[in-house]
Amino acid sequence: MKQHILGALAASILASTATSAMAEDKVFFLLPNATTIRFESRDAPFFIDALKKKAPQAKVIVQNAQGDPSRQQRLVEDAISQGAKVIVYTSADANLSAGSLAAAAAAKVPVVLYDHDAVGGKADAHVVFDSLSVGQAQGKRAAELISKINKPVVKVARIKGNQGEYGTGQYEAGQNEFLKPLIASGKVKVVCEQYTENWDPVKAQSFAEDCLTRNKGDVDVFLGMNDGTTGGSVAALISQGYKPGQKLVTGGQDATVEALRYIAMGWQDNSVLKDLKVEATYAADVVASLLGGKGVPKNLINGKVNNKFMDVPAVFLPVSNITAANLSDVVKAGVWTWPQICQGIQNTPVCQANK
Repeated sequence: MKQHILGALAASILASTATSAMAEDKVFFLLPNATTIRFESRDAPFFIDALKKKAPQAKVIVQNAQGDPSRQQRLVEDAISQGAKVIVYTSADANLSAGSLAAAAAAKVPVVLYDHDAVGGKADAHVVFDSLSVGQAQGKRAAELISKINKPVVKVARIKGNQGEYGTGQYEAGQNEFLKPLIASGKVKVVCEQYTENWDPVKAQSFAEDCLTRNKGDVDVFLGMNDGTTGGSVAALISQGYKPGQKLVTGGQDATVEALRYIAMGWQDNSVLKDLKVEATYAADVVASLLGGKGVPKNLINGKVNNKFMDVPAVFLPVSNITAANLSDVVKAGVWTWPQICQGIQNTPVCQANK
């Protein structure tokens, strides 16, 4: 009798454990690299917090490809073998993502693209800030700055993003809406331009340094596409002995705390604010709906991204430009605090005004 009771109890515990394990929905958040620091420090924590509220049964597993597309494909295959219910995928290289997408499709695991695009395979949704709007905001700001430079010809260096990505193409198209008329009129001369493999800030810095050297310092504006590429330009100027404001650096994106410090110090003019908490929250909305068997919420879809395999339903999010004049908008949005922005640069006028 005692053995029967113990056996029943053990069976009950095993059943309870199995039910608990079955109830846990594994969501893998696969990050692209560690060089774009926002993904580990901001996006992942924001996504975990948001999904905890919307799908308490979900367990988020964050893994980083460290800039290696082959490693990222192995992470996708490992996620599938571990029983992933949804994969949130920020590609290490959009052009080398087809294998990862094919593996997920074969296993019938939904994929939600996060921020970066991924070319050549099936995806259920893409949560991203409107890339064309980002490029337009960057181009408009650059044109405003160029118009104020009292020179017949303004020499511009363009440091672009990872070649072949949807985002890079859209940023370039948006910037060109404002730059091409200036180039056609002769007001702007592009003296250097290059794509930046994997958005690597070190490669952006090397290119900017080379551009300065080749042109004997005669470069007026460095136009990037994100805070990594603009940060590379700033690093190049620092390494060659320039002071804040001697050369214009514009075209930032992501409002990283490092970029905001550069803005406060006068090294960088702007960064396009993409409220990462908003992006992570919308991604959590999509994932929670998929986990609940309801598919991608139709009310969130407001566009599409063609990834050369299909038109991926997109959740496009709004953006805004941040300069020294409206740096407080970042604080009001809860993205960063003044103590975080002003760490180590407390004596700058902006930080003195916001003690």
